[in-house]
Amino acid sequence: MRFLFVGDIVGKPGRRAVRELLPRVLSLHEIDFVIANCENAASGFGITKDIVDELYQNHVDVLTSGNHIWDKKEIFEFLEDYETLLRPANYPEGTPGWGSVTVRTPAGINVGILNLAGRVFMQPIDCPFRTAEKELAGFTGKTNIIIVDIHAEATSEKKALGWFLDGRVSAVLGTHTHVQTADQEVLPGGTAYISDAGMTGPFDSVIGVKKDVVIEKFLLQIPKKFDIAKSDVRLQGVIFEVNEQDGKCSSIQRLSICLDN
Repeated sequence: MRFLFVGDIVGKPGRRAVRELLPRVLSLHEIDFVIANCENAASGFGITKDIVDELYQNHVDVLTSGNHIWDKKEIFEFLEDYETLLRPANYPEGTPGWGSVTVRTPAGINVGILNLAGRVFMQPIDCPFRTAEKELAGFTGKTNIIIVDIHAEATSEKKALGWFLDGRVSAVLGTHTHVQTADQEVLPGGTAYISDAGMTGPFDSVIGVKKDVVIEKFLLQIPKKFDIAKSDVRLQGVIFEVNEQDGKCSSIQRLSICLDN
């Protein structure tokens, strides 16, 4: 079974990349299932109901997120209407929404998706390692195919989680930094790993934001409105293949496509 994981979708340019490039990728690589991180899809910060519906209409099967999931106040009105719109599972008990889901594909194969957030240089929420242990127990008897989005700042934390879950999940895929790393590999236990799947959005930017705005903020150290850039739009992510019987991954490759090519 072949999966595509789409790196953080940023603003309208990122959504345009999904709309215009994803059908080509699905056909060319014979993709069976698509997961995308959507926490920056609404003007770079958060997600709206209309954008959730738009992404589902454009061939995305499950949406993951991260710390920016709460940036639009309306999220509380619709988050629990979508079982396949995930927020990190290691938010405290009582937080709205779901951190994991099991989806049955049209071919009748169950796929588990788990969303976690890191704690290094981020919010001090519950432990992603211990939360992963609890969540994996919930997949027992349902599926051997489990995909993990670890939304974290520190590469060390992501890599440690990859080793911690090696052989127990199909893939551990990093998000949040918007910079695609070149460390994709299949770990010894059969778990696909990459520290960051990259960004789907404008690359004539600083991780999606207009360059001059970010430079001025660094120079003056005063708050600035982060406007999303528009040029050099790309779709980034990873493609990986999983054995349907045992959930082991056999390959993982990076993907980076320019919209205007």
